[in-house]
Amino acid sequence: MSRSGNGNETDVVVIGGGPAGSTASALIAQQSFRVQLFERERFPRFHIGESLIPETYWVLKRLGMLEKLRNSHFVKKHSVQFVSSNGRQSAPFYFWDNKPHECSQTWQVVRSEFDQMMLENARECGVEAHEGVRVREVVFENGRAVGVRTHHADDSQREIRAQVVVDASGQSGLLMHKLGLRVWDPILNKGAVWTYWQGAYRDMGRDEGATLVLQTGNKKGWFWYIPLHDDRVSVGVVGPFDYLFKRSGSHEQTYHEEVANCPAVAQRVSQAKRVTGYFATKDYSYRSTQVAGDGWVLVGDAFGFLDPLYSSGVLLALKSGQLAADSIVDGLRQGNLTGSQLGRWGPVFNNGVDRMRRLVCEYYDGFSFGQFVKKYPDLKGTVTDLLIGDLFEDRVDRVWGPMESLYQEGKLQPRRWDSGTPPEVAANKLNELTLPEGYRP
Repeated sequence: MSRSGNGNETDVVVIGGGPAGSTASALIAQQSFRVQLFERERFPRFHIGESLIPETYWVLKRLGMLEKLRNSHFVKKHSVQFVSSNGRQSAPFYFWDNKPHECSQTWQVVRSEFDQMMLENARECGVEAHEGVRVREVVFENGRAVGVRTHHADDSQREIRAQVVVDASGQSGLLMHKLGLRVWDPILNKGAVWTYWQGAYRDMGRDEGATLVLQTGNKKGWFWYIPLHDDRVSVGVVGPFDYLFKRSGSHEQTYHEEVANCPAVAQRVSQAKRVTGYFATKDYSYRSTQVAGDGWVLVGDAFGFLDPLYSSGVLLALKSGQLAADSIVDGLRQGNLTGSQLGRWGPVFNNGVDRMRRLVCEYYDGFSFGQFVKKYPDLKGTVTDLLIGDLFEDRVDRVWGPMESLYQEGKLQPRRWDSGTPPEVAANKLNELTLPEGYRP
């Protein structure tokens, strides 16, 4: 049961009001526990990661968000499509054709609006959400998290005691940094540069909201192409850190060089007007060695971030928030707030992230969805399941053997997944680190 107390005492403190924090806090508050959430910024605020994938449906349903999204002006998304370096388009992967259920239609969202909707929904569920408040540190006593210290706009400071602290602080990773838990991915050392266009080309009908993944001509990177409402399109290039950011020139110059290197993108934006500046992010693939400890839990980007390739970021934020919330609620009811209880969901979640990570790395190794489906048409549905975000079921593992057959034919160069030897540098990095249970580079 929820314990009583004043404003300096609560059942759960959540650090961060993004999708992971708002999900965890709302689901815990739905079970009548007291939750205080602290967000350092004031919403709405800009954030990248606009494309939802269908498996977000189930968490959004539990949150009571579906009707709000149906009534929104967000563009409906029905599929994803891949364009090769020579401009050849794969057949669209239509989610409905693989799973004829309402979950197969999702949305392309403007994150400033979506995140605010999620935070307001958490408030409606009973969360006491504070904006413009920075959490300075998590308070530990005898190795256990017991609360946080906050800094407010009026320069005052408070200590809030809690039975559980949920870190949803995003890529800054408050607890991950404090406890030295971050493991940088030794292979997915990528970066991105992006901007927004108005009046760019859009497909029609159920293809209007499709996410496009377009490989650059030199195969060193790829573009995302995400149609948004108000006739805007998010267009960004992703590539190895050394390739994108260790050349002379500005982000603007780099971006336009890559557009010129991808005729399919250049054609689509040729009649469009750029409506924002240029944004960039670097070195964003990492994971924590733990999901939880005594009295604390990590969710969303505060636990890890994979790669933007298949738009899995929001799904992993929502899924980790949901799984953590369920473990916290059970722990509060049982009086068991040990790391093993609060982090019991970690192995299943890590296995799901591993599956998506493998699909990401297969693409970077030269995997062609079109060629694969042509050779293994019976597996198109399973590949679509992975693209949908159905990552947490063992049945999808049936695709890996056929994918590995492409190595035997010399079409792909193998990385190390469950066996074999990775590149020497990656091996050295991995050998120096203690990886989380279920983590398979």
